[in-house]
Amino acid sequence: MTMSDDGDIEIDDSYEPRDWRNPADRARDIAQAKALREQASQGGLRFEVFLPSGLAEWVLDFVARGVFVDPSQAVFVILGEHKDLEPHHDLRTELLKRTLEASINDPRPPITLDEFKKKMAERRAEPRPEPAVWPKNTYS
Repeated sequence: MTMSDDGDIEIDDSYEPRDWRNPADRARDIAQAKALREQASQGGLRFEVFLPSGLAEWVLDFVARGVFVDPSQAVFVILGEHKDLEPHHDLRTELLKRTLEASINDPRPPITLDEFKKKMAERRAEPRPEPAVWPKNTYS
């Protein structure tokens, strides 16, 4: 990402997210995905997902308002929307630009890298509460 002289954000299209897994874990996960692909193409895929607090509250608000039946439906719909956006690189780039612009224009005072590292270390040292669990309901 760069910023032009007139203040526009320019996105480097070659960006690839960093893979934090070690090579053995990455190879295991790739092999697992390949092994499940055929069965998933016939019967779908069920998996567990953890949502951090902010995302969890956001999803539960949709459920509480009746937009989604449960969190799994929310994930299903949102992943479908993400899949629909995948071939539209221009829209994804524009969304990233707007997200970055909103961060740049955030009115809160900035913090230094050292302050950020200190806050993150403090948060990691704090005990984390147990996450809430949504039991899968059956409907008649």
